[in-house]
Amino acid sequence: MKGVLSLVIVTLLTALTGGALKTLWDIRLLLDHSSEVVLRQVIVNILMLLALVEVFKTTVTYFQEGRVKVTFIVDTILVVMLTEVISQWFKGGDWQALAALSGILLILSAVRVMAVRWSPTLRTGPDDPVRVDL
Repeated sequence: MKGVLSLVIVTLLTALTGGALKTLWDIRLLLDHSSEVVLRQVIVNILMLLALVEVFKTTVTYFQEGRVKVTFIVDTILVVMLTEVISQWFKGGDWQALAALSGILLILSAVRVMAVRWSPTLRTGPDDPVRVDL
């Protein structure tokens, strides 16, 4: 399992490096295209890199702790969904797809808040049903 996770980490680092280089390379398009088109592409590229960073963080956490927190998974999905919403918005996609993606984003945000608010690791009072001593 450690070998597979190590391979995943190396793959993610390679993808992050390639994505960062591609984003820098796309900036040169400012000479040939309008700044609005180029900056939209750069923003989408950066958001995809942030999604890769979240996947990397989740993988490293699993490698170190042997488990993954729900918040890490939800954070990763939130970043990917936010990238899709912004991409659809920039493309001028139909409002129904944008509304559906925004709805999913709101639901995931609520799940994220609930995961933090009612996390078992935060319950330390004597009346709480789950007590975790660190």
